[in-house]
Amino acid sequence: MAYPAAWLRGASLGEAIACELRLSIITGSIQGGEKLSENRIAADFGTSRSPVREALRTLSDEGLIRLERMGAVVLGLNEKEVDELFDVRYLIEGFVQERLSRMDREPVIVQLERIIDKMSLAAKHLDAEEFAYQDFMFHETIIAEAKHSRIWQLWRSIRQIVLALMLVTTERVFGEGSERINRVIEKHNIILQGLRTGNADEIQQHVRTYFEDSFVTLHKSFGQS
Repeated sequence: MAYPAAWLRGASLGEAIACELRLSIITGSIQGGEKLSENRIAADFGTSRSPVREALRTLSDEGLIRLERMGAVVLGLNEKEVDELFDVRYLIEGFVQERLSRMDREPVIVQLERIIDKMSLAAKHLDAEEFAYQDFMFHETIIAEAKHSRIWQLWRSIRQIVLALMLVTTERVFGEGSERINRVIEKHNIILQGLRTGNADEIQQHVRTYFEDSFVTLHKSFGQS
């Protein structure tokens, strides 16, 4: 699986290299324990070692690798780490959606309606990459509109891993056929419905249901029980 070129528009070379390596680590194309050489990566990407170092620092900050002299060792994502990442997402979204229940939600509702329309169009054209990106944007938009700087900072620390994971899980969903794809869209409509009501208890129930289902999909995508 290659990282979508459209997602790299505007990215620095270091960011692009990090995205490619991150996806390879998450999918297992680059396995835990494998050593990464700055010189080899620079040669593979046709660049100097400077952007490679930038990429490796990013992946180190995300906990995917351990830096060593002139390279790194891959740590990867084990089942416990995937679960913990999912826990952080659940805590963030539960908090921000409850926070939105006390705010003017009309602007974010309009944005989310448009994103769901784009997801539906991507589903119609069997475009898994666009579907995954719009799925990601749905959640990021909710988090951004909650306007909580510390939560946003926390989200930014995991967003690239989340985006890569969404690409992997979406590929699996598309492989299961249109009924499964439409179910994912409906899950987002239910979240939107909860936000429309402004009822904090209903919103929390919808968030819980969404993440329980997504948790199962995530584990299936990575061959976990």
